[in-house]
Amino acid sequence: MIKLQNQYKPDSVTPPGETLLELLEERSMSQTELAERMGRPKKTISEIINAKAAITPDTALQLENVFGVPAHFWMRREQDYQESLAREREHKRLAQQVEWLKSFPVKEMIKRGWIEDKKAKLENFKAVLSFFGMASPEQWEKYWGSRAVAYRKSTAVSTNKASVITWLRQGELLAEKIDCEPYNASKFKKALETIRTLTTESFEVARPKIVALCAEAGVAVVFVAEMPKMGVSGVTRWLSSSKALIQLSLRYKRDDSFWFTFFHEGKHVLQENKDEMFFAGDEGLAYDPDAPMEREANEFSANFLIPEAEFRQFVAASEDRYSKVEIIQFSSRLNIAPGIVVGRLQHDEHLPLSHCNDLKQKYELN
Repeated sequence: MIKLQNQYKPDSVTPPGETLLELLEERSMSQTELAERMGRPKKTISEIINAKAAITPDTALQLENVFGVPAHFWMRREQDYQESLAREREHKRLAQQVEWLKSFPVKEMIKRGWIEDKKAKLENFKAVLSFFGMASPEQWEKYWGSRAVAYRKSTAVSTNKASVITWLRQGELLAEKIDCEPYNASKFKKALETIRTLTTESFEVARPKIVALCAEAGVAVVFVAEMPKMGVSGVTRWLSSSKALIQLSLRYKRDDSFWFTFFHEGKHVLQENKDEMFFAGDEGLAYDPDAPMEREANEFSANFLIPEAEFRQFVAASEDRYSKVEIIQFSSRLNIAPGIVVGRLQHDEHLPLSHCNDLKQKYELN
């Protein structure tokens, strides 16, 4: 007796006509007789059996009436068969494009648990496409290529576009998990004020507070360690009209660089240019420092952390003799971490890069 349940195996490409042929043989019914019982041309029955014609809803109902086998069985059988054919076509198509995978940091993605190691190259190829939510390399290029324009303005570092976009995608996926209120500029400004007081905290303490405060203002903050050959400290972009994203890599693993980058990106959010993507690179500085918005973001970050008037007064009083005690006292008065003061002095060439680095906190992403 033919078994009608659980017969179809997705890994095999078998047409539903095979099941129909088994039924005919079991009941000693010819194709001609079936055609007469269904009121269909014999040619149609032959084409279904030989996988040259698909089973339509009308045909499925007619087969149900003749054999007592539910129409949904025939429709599911046809659906599974067509899906298998489509997968087979896709497999052949992707097998010809597998070289595309070479530009991606697949081993690093597997190491970080972003994709599962499928062992076979083609299966890893599919896993990478799935990670990006793309159907093909061509669509990946069309969709993501335009989103890396801002990054390509940089000539400061040797970069791998695929690594940058992989990093961006992981940030996007993490941001989707953060439940944010609709963006509110006033709330975000207040959040930045509160976050400034966290610079004296350890990164482990400050990190969840940053995420929570920004989410209440409509900004998702995510932390993703940089990828090989990337050279990005942070990026700002809008995921929707009411949700912004600040993504940080902690590239330099120091508190001064991190906080400068964070407030730099925070200013980009406040600028509300929702069609642009803003990258920060070496030492947290913008990749296009001459662009008005980048100059504005750099100035905002530097002065938000250390007011310009206060900084000038400190520099003038110190007469180029910056002791650790003075730096600590100055930072305490401003209620910021001393490492931030050291970083500003070094950046403005008041202090050698080799001096006072022990006042900086080391930040690590677990």
